[in-house]
Amino acid sequence: MRLLLQQRPEGREAPRFVQLMLQPDLLGGWTLLRETGQIGGKSTVRREQFLDQQAAVLALESARDQQIKRGFQLMFAEGATPR
Repeated sequence: MRLLLQQRPEGREAPRFVQLMLQPDLLGGWTLLRETGQIGGKSTVRREQFLDQQAAVLALESARDQQIKRGFQLMFAEGATPR
């Protein structure tokens, strides 16, 4: 599952983005990748490991909801439909 959220820029600066990706790992767990930054600039990637898919999906949905509250808009969604 992959979600891309974007925030409207203030002034002339580039828009900020958050990309959330959920991937299975080789040991049966799940990884939530969070990439944040400015479009065309530097970005930061953080990884969180989860033992099961349900916990990983809940963490992804929580991260999505937090970003929407901060003014980000969902621009792109791929994969399973989040609740």
